[in-house]
Amino acid sequence: MAWNGGEAADRLRQLQEAVAYHNHRYYDLDDPEITDAEYDTLVQELASLEKQQPEYQSQGSVTGRVGGTVTAAMGVVHFASSVLSLNNVHSEEELQEFYLRVSAALGQERPSFTAELKIDGLSVVIWYRDGILQKAATRGDGNSGEDVTANVRMIRDIPQTLAQPVSLEIRGEVYMPRSAFESLNQNREQEGLALFANPRNAAAGSLRQLDPLVTGSRALSAFFYQIRQWGEPHDSVSTQHGALEFLAGLGLPVEPHYQFCESYEAVVSYVRQWESARRDLNYDTDGLVLKLDNLSLQPVLGDTQKAPRWAVAYKFPPEEVLTQILAIEISVGRTGVLTPTAILKPVRVAQTTVSRASLHNEDIIRERDIRVGDTVYVRKAGEIIPEVVRVEKSLRPAGSVPFVFPERCPVCGSQAVRLPGEAAYRCTGGMACPAQVRESLIHFGSRDAMDIEGLGEKTVDLLLAAGLVARVDDIYRLSADSLQGLPRFGALSSQKLLQSIEESKHRALDRLIFALGMRYVGQRVSTLLAHHFHTMDQLQAASMEDLVQVEEIGETIADSVVHFFTQPLNQDVIAHLKDLGLNMVEQESLVAQTPLTGKAVVVTGTFVQIPRKSLEAWIGQMGGKVTAAVSQRTALVVVGEKPGSKAAKARDLQVPIMTEQEFFGWMADSGFPVRTPGGLA
Repeated sequence: MAWNGGEAADRLRQLQEAVAYHNHRYYDLDDPEITDAEYDTLVQELASLEKQQPEYQSQGSVTGRVGGTVTAAMGVVHFASSVLSLNNVHSEEELQEFYLRVSAALGQERPSFTAELKIDGLSVVIWYRDGILQKAATRGDGNSGEDVTANVRMIRDIPQTLAQPVSLEIRGEVYMPRSAFESLNQNREQEGLALFANPRNAAAGSLRQLDPLVTGSRALSAFFYQIRQWGEPHDSVSTQHGALEFLAGLGLPVEPHYQFCESYEAVVSYVRQWESARRDLNYDTDGLVLKLDNLSLQPVLGDTQKAPRWAVAYKFPPEEVLTQILAIEISVGRTGVLTPTAILKPVRVAQTTVSRASLHNEDIIRERDIRVGDTVYVRKAGEIIPEVVRVEKSLRPAGSVPFVFPERCPVCGSQAVRLPGEAAYRCTGGMACPAQVRESLIHFGSRDAMDIEGLGEKTVDLLLAAGLVARVDDIYRLSADSLQGLPRFGALSSQKLLQSIEESKHRALDRLIFALGMRYVGQRVSTLLAHHFHTMDQLQAASMEDLVQVEEIGETIADSVVHFFTQPLNQDVIAHLKDLGLNMVEQESLVAQTPLTGKAVVVTGTFVQIPRKSLEAWIGQMGGKVTAAVSQRTALVVVGEKPGSKAAKARDLQVPIMTEQEFFGWMADSGFPVRTPGGLA
């Protein structure tokens, strides 16, 4: 489109503001509002106008910048050389233009490339010295990034020690597998928390946590793809595909589907293969990256301010399809949350037929003005979860009316309430609501709770229909005679289920706490409560004041726990579970017979081998009580680097002090080696 001078200046300023806004949402907030393709279109138009009107280009324009801003709260890491982004192409024609441009610049008719899948996550740079992980940072703005060393240590796929004692700086991508993302969002929805939009946002938000334990609970993974710098002269790696092989040989995770391409035809074949095959992977790929394979030729082409000239990202086109909303149904979850779901006219999206899509909550419906009868664009968030993207209002039928959220539970008729500050409506029927009973039974027997094999949704539905269970303690009253009268249950299947039920009686206390399904009490909080109170009786008797003394337990969680245990029905269920033989005491091995049992321990300073919060959690697992202040009651002070005034006070009070290495050695000699961050619960 041709613009005159004034129009171009106005449009350029609009684009600069829009791109800066969307750049901030993507890189800094991990909460994009538009697709990558839409963002790239805006950036391309802005770059074109800035080239035409250089006098209007601002010094901080995003077209000359990489990534987002850096959060000082996490600590800042400065890079010796810029961590660049990639230029994007969106069609085979543009990809061919890149190939021909590189060929012409090198004077080669058929240069070789390595094609790699582009993982949709958060870029990280990691430094290893003599094979030991030293530091990790996000890409940030390309010149400096956020220090995420403690968080990266919590990612099990990233080795603390390499297979060879080499020193090098490498770059990779931290991502969240689709299966982990789906599980995380299911748990957050059950707990009434905001859902992550896609695995990339979830990975970015998880890696940039101030608490490494949160990162460790999120099941993150990583792939590495570049050696940025060697710590010493090294000439054994001369190609990009050789670099990937070398990284894999060090024990680093490398995305295995890369391909050495000796011709443009091989590149096109790779593109076409993975446009569809990528959907079979357990991680998101938003395209592929084509890199000049010969590492010595890459500097010949050089870099722009923002991206290398020897590499490009090919973006797969997003798949959005139109379909119609036939109805909006309301389902009721374990904690009483009312979740709206769009019932769609069946449509093919990402090679599967979609007929339902979650609408999440009332606010989403209002913001997007979603109505029954609307024609809407649907896509799969993270290539897995169907979602309604937007309404095509030009196709809205006459007479349509806004959707009104129900004031009563659609299952039991109890009042539905929305508490201040929450997005979800909740049924107030509690255990009198059949829907909540069903979900409670399914949750109780789930793998992360009591792990009762065979007690899935279908079995729970059969038990409810037959009137064999009405609450969770009824599970332990099932018999072979009652089960064999059910469809699909013979002597063998009945025996297997009953055996699994019997075995579940001996699960750890934290598993039982989690299985009870208290609001806001997930696996991590359940573990903290078990380690602090040690028995179900003590937990039931705990007051608000007792609960908020537990590390990471605030008033909201404490209020939920107190409320749960004051309900007569819950008290009755727990009493029956105790009578039926379930374990109500924390496993003795975790609270007794260790050198730390019952001792007050203070941890201070910065630690190298394990983040301080992780070490404190481990001490709690070993029966110790971590306290914030040094006193006459303190049994031991463990000091890292820069311990500060607590070490001085310990010396004044003659309290024993151990360094990080001394403490780890002492515990190992006692038969309780300190577990690495990846091994922490």
